[in-house]
Amino acid sequence: MTKFKTVASAIALCAFAAPLAAEDIKMGVIAVLEGAYAGAGQEGVRGAELAVIEAGHQVDGKAIEIITMSSDASPDSAVNAARKLIEQDGVDFIVGPLSGSEGLALRDLSKSYPEVTFLNGSSAAQDTTLRDASENFFRFGGDGAQWMVGVGDYAFNDLGYESVVVIAEDYSFPYTQVLGFMAEYCEAGGKVPEKFWTPIGNSDYSSVVYSIPQDVDALFVALGGADAVNFLTQYAQAGGDKPIIGGSTTIDQIILDSRGPFKKLLVGAPAGTPTVSNFDGPEWVAFVESYREAFPDGLSAPSIYAHHYYMSAKAAMLALDEIDADLSDGQAAFRDTLNSLEFVTPTGGVMRLDENRNGIVDNFVTEVFEREDGTLGNRVVKVVRDVDQYLGMDKEAFLAMGPVSRDNPSCP
Repeated sequence: MTKFKTVASAIALCAFAAPLAAEDIKMGVIAVLEGAYAGAGQEGVRGAELAVIEAGHQVDGKAIEIITMSSDASPDSAVNAARKLIEQDGVDFIVGPLSGSEGLALRDLSKSYPEVTFLNGSSAAQDTTLRDASENFFRFGGDGAQWMVGVGDYAFNDLGYESVVVIAEDYSFPYTQVLGFMAEYCEAGGKVPEKFWTPIGNSDYSSVVYSIPQDVDALFVALGGADAVNFLTQYAQAGGDKPIIGGSTTIDQIILDSRGPFKKLLVGAPAGTPTVSNFDGPEWVAFVESYREAFPDGLSAPSIYAHHYYMSAKAAMLALDEIDADLSDGQAAFRDTLNSLEFVTPTGGVMRLDENRNGIVDNFVTEVFEREDGTLGNRVVKVVRDVDQYLGMDKEAFLAMGPVSRDNPSCP
């Protein structure tokens, strides 16, 4: 099998602007490149590109061309981008999308294109793979509930937070993150008396800030991108001082590398994430070095978006190498190989899929800290290995809890 190698610098993908031979391979990438999540989308594209760069831009002599399409975090925009990539650009497979409800939409769309393989980017809504799964849709990064395992127990038993308010965006991914936190937290004895659901792209959080009860111990914040920055800034300006428990995107390096007075609120914040910026595992150290060499203008460490798009694109490169880049017969061999694929991730675990083509992941309980240079990073509190989509519970008991929603789960 071809070895992946780290290159000293990124080679512009436009170097492959010459017409592709018929046997060469086209990879479509869908990411949010406008609006509140534009920074996250740029990171996703970097991650996908990095996997191709490390493969030398080819597999078994067949060039890999990347064609990127932007969405705006809405399901319709993701569907339109995928249709364009498939019907006009003729891509062989797609890596993406980024946001939760986009993933649900592409899961459904994939059933209409059975000869195109879809590899999820960072979209992490639970039901994308748990219910009504698609045979040609793969998710190597797991879902948002898996990313919170260990945090609820830590918040209640180690930090002593007996009552927590939730502030989260009002769509499928934050519902999934809230489930992952509350399943443990409520079981431990914690209470969540109120949840504040906000739209994506919200700029005014004043009504939320001034409605937060004073008798709670902490805030569980599951906001991403500009939404996280806006809320935390306005909360800090209002004199808010409740400890923060972070959702995975709230303490992502995109937020930690942002500027603003809100950053002091995050120092010491626990969170759950499959991506830790300050992690000393040898695989992660090598991944950070590769990322920085390829993208010197990128973040101080790869974000969760770069990490997850990278894993999907790398899985594609590995599977293509295993089958000699032969995508004939409706990509049957490609999908069979993806299903059985096992590889070491940048965080040192072994990635593999379950029966729904969803990743069994390693998760980290982390803490935000201030580095010596004044920037913020995440460090590991504890590691929870081999987290499945049932969060370690009995499968039937877990499914009996029903789909996640604004009101499910509940422990007021």
